[in-house]
Amino acid sequence: MAGTDDAVAAGDDALYVLTAVLLTPAKFPSVLGDDYPEACAALGLAPLADGYGLVLGQDGAGARWTVVIDDVSLVAVAIASWDCGMEYELSPDDRTVVSALPGWPLALSVSAPDVPAPHDPEHDPEIMDGPPLTPPNTETWGPAQRRLGADEIALQWASWRDQIDDSAFLADGPGGADVTGGTEGSEGAAGAEALEGAGGTGSDRPDADSTSPPDSGDATAAAPAANDPEAQSTRAPHAGIRRVLAEVRAYVDSPPPLGRVRSAFASGDARTLRADGPGWSMVARTDDIAFVLLDDEPGEVLPVGRGPELPGLLEALDKMAVRPS
Repeated sequence: MAGTDDAVAAGDDALYVLTAVLLTPAKFPSVLGDDYPEACAALGLAPLADGYGLVLGQDGAGARWTVVIDDVSLVAVAIASWDCGMEYELSPDDRTVVSALPGWPLALSVSAPDVPAPHDPEHDPEIMDGPPLTPPNTETWGPAQRRLGADEIALQWASWRDQIDDSAFLADGPGGADVTGGTEGSEGAAGAEALEGAGGTGSDRPDADSTSPPDSGDATAAAPAANDPEAQSTRAPHAGIRRVLAEVRAYVDSPPPLGRVRSAFASGDARTLRADGPGWSMVARTDDIAFVLLDDEPGEVLPVGRGPELPGLLEALDKMAVRPS
């Protein structure tokens, strides 16, 4: 979290910095889009190869502003320092400022002290090309909330993974991957409730929203009980998962837009993979299973077992994925 003594230029006023995020091919607020160019387009920015830093704060009148700078390293150092509980004065040089955009593209639950409550600045055609930025709607299930849900699973992988019984996977699923059909009825409702926090009003760090994993017994990805013969007989491969796996395989042969497949550090020698596409998100570990979320399956988290082909697919994705520098 930034200190409010930090200030950069925003229009004619100083900006009291509340937080900052990276907008790069390897790390961007996924709530803004399925890939880096789409996230840039949401802010009216060109998708530069080196990316940007976004500094969010308030001016002296309390108005919301987002200052875009091209000094990505400065913002990365600031974020790393704040994450470690250290103070860091984020004061970019004026020459690094690309633009000052009215509003915030992400929801924040904090504000600067001793200034009016956060509000959109009054329209000034001389410095504003359009309406103020506003966070994507995450009140109802859709692409933004689906991507936030995937963010949360990646952030708390171990907690979500612990809810999955590997015996629930179908054997010899489509394309060689073991899959489940997701949850239905009351378990499906539990899944929606468990992911609700991923579409909340934000936190001190808008790209690190927190959602608790489902309680034991409410695992959103659990298939019918493995010891229930009747339930086992009704399980069928999930059509949505088959579609996602087909599109992910196509990414290996025909690379998608930059940032649509990303690779991040995980424990041991593993990597955490994130892939997104039209109407879906997938989170996986190269040494484990995958989770899929779909726009047309509100609140559901669908697991994909290792099977004979998933390991090779994840390895291929990791080789072509964008990685943090």
